[in-house]
Amino acid sequence: MDLEGDELTDAVVGSFDSSPDARMKAVMGALVRHLHAFAREVGLTEEEYFTGIDFLTRTGQFSSGSRQEFVLLADVLGLSMLTVGLGNRKPPEATESTVFGPFFVEGSPEIELGGDVSNGAPGQPCLVSGRVLDTKGQPIAGALVETWQADEDGFYDVQKDVDGPQNRGHLTTDAEGNYSFWAVRPVAYPIPDDGPVGELLRAGGRGPMRPAHIHFMVTAPGYSRLITHVFAAGDEYLHSDAVFGVKDSLIASFVEHPAGTAPDGRQFDHPYNTVQYDLVLATIEETRSL
Repeated sequence: MDLEGDELTDAVVGSFDSSPDARMKAVMGALVRHLHAFAREVGLTEEEYFTGIDFLTRTGQFSSGSRQEFVLLADVLGLSMLTVGLGNRKPPEATESTVFGPFFVEGSPEIELGGDVSNGAPGQPCLVSGRVLDTKGQPIAGALVETWQADEDGFYDVQKDVDGPQNRGHLTTDAEGNYSFWAVRPVAYPIPDDGPVGELLRAGGRGPMRPAHIHFMVTAPGYSRLITHVFAAGDEYLHSDAVFGVKDSLIASFVEHPAGTAPDGRQFDHPYNTVQYDLVLATIEETRSL
């Protein structure tokens, strides 16, 4: 058997021919062909092969119930964003999707419109507001808006020893599609880089930083689920996001205000911030037609 040519590749691809799962057969066939082509293109040495095996082994060993190093690897290689793009085709009027991230938690606290999700998290207060609309600009009442983010130190609540959730919660839109809540102004922060993925970034001369952002997941009956971020305009890492999640349409202005009366009547003796961003959902039928 010619180990350097197509004979070996064809034999491995053919070994999946008896699979009863047509999709599995197609995926594994493509994987083998591309994997073998990669090895031939770079002239993969045995030493490099075993270095790669060691890296993947340590990536698995570093993963735990609260840390998924393989997802982080997919993030920094752009695979997560590529999958988002392939799986979330929408009309151009709809809000674009981006990576889910590792810090979502089921069962976040329910808050009223205008409520506070920060729960003592450090940072400048920030009023986040907007409307949930359909692609024709009509409001979507009763949409479920879930949000989560890091504090001014760049940490999510699940990364800290705190009592109760911080900077995460969910609410429903009113009859006009409005949503609003208080959190803290987000900041840029590094992805976890103390494991194998961090080694990869440093070896590649890359940084671990993500630009400041707020996470959203929005659902409503009859509409496709939206998972996205709102990024802070002017952040220095917008064009070097470690996980390639930034899209221009998702950038919004976070405005700092002096001490005084906020738009909802709250009084502050220190600066506070506001950001406004409308979230546009596509119907299931609209996404099916693409």
